[in-house]
Amino acid sequence: MKWPTWEQAAIAAVLSGVVALVLRRRRSLDHPGQFTEQLTVEFALISALYAVWRVARKLPLAQDDGAIERARSIVDFQEAIFLPTELSLQQFILRNDWLGWPTTLYYAVLHVPALIAFLVWLFVFHRPHFAHWRNGLVFLTGMCLVIRFWRVAPPRFLADLGYEDLSERFGPSIYGPVGTGVSDQFAAMPSIHVGWAAVVSLGIFAVSTSRWRWLFLLHMIITIIVVSASGNHWWLDGIVAIGLLVAGLWLDTFIRLRVARRGEPAPTNNDQRIARSERDVSSIS
Repeated sequence: MKWPTWEQAAIAAVLSGVVALVLRRRRSLDHPGQFTEQLTVEFALISALYAVWRVARKLPLAQDDGAIERARSIVDFQEAIFLPTELSLQQFILRNDWLGWPTTLYYAVLHVPALIAFLVWLFVFHRPHFAHWRNGLVFLTGMCLVIRFWRVAPPRFLADLGYEDLSERFGPSIYGPVGTGVSDQFAAMPSIHVGWAAVVSLGIFAVSTSRWRWLFLLHMIITIIVVSASGNHWWLDGIVAIGLLVAGLWLDTFIRLRVARRGEPAPTNNDQRIARSERDVSSIS
């Protein structure tokens, strides 16, 4: 699949921003047009962030030196905290090779469409929650973009430990030689696949009131399994990604509360007397 370039994304962001400004100027009390206006604003923001992400990949800041050594350090750390080895999961797939192609296909294809579908669903049906989860997504992706300059090789580069690249064996393969393609092969830490899957699964679970919302947690669980079994990520890559999402959501909530408190009018003497009276009544009752 050919991804949009940063130039195309930047043009889309500018055009969407212009449309949003025009809609805001033409808005009237009879025809507020809030849905279309908010949609163009969000599309402009996401397009701009995508353009920044693509540009950042071209920056000559990342050096592959030390990526293999850091991967071995992760192996040692995971063993020290008694995490199961990813190799055992990959060997299970290899013993049951009918699972190989679905595993690699899930890794290669599903994370982007699932995220887009979630954002559309959230915007259309649960718009009050959209900004919170969008901000969590932005924080997660931004931190992944920063941490990627701390190079870490994925398991498939450690063939001496027995790992294989299942995408090369079963297809589809989304990676070519190192340094080519849309994905950065030495940016295993943290896992953007797991992070985005967590946005989708935890977002649906938190926002939806349907009893079926539990099923959507499977997307995050399956993603964690396939990124490890396919030889593309360590367990720790996914753990860090989920932690970044939680931190981003907490930060968004914290900032919103601080802003709301600053915007509250200072209580008057009369308000204080009413509050004391209410406390007195509560204590009596």
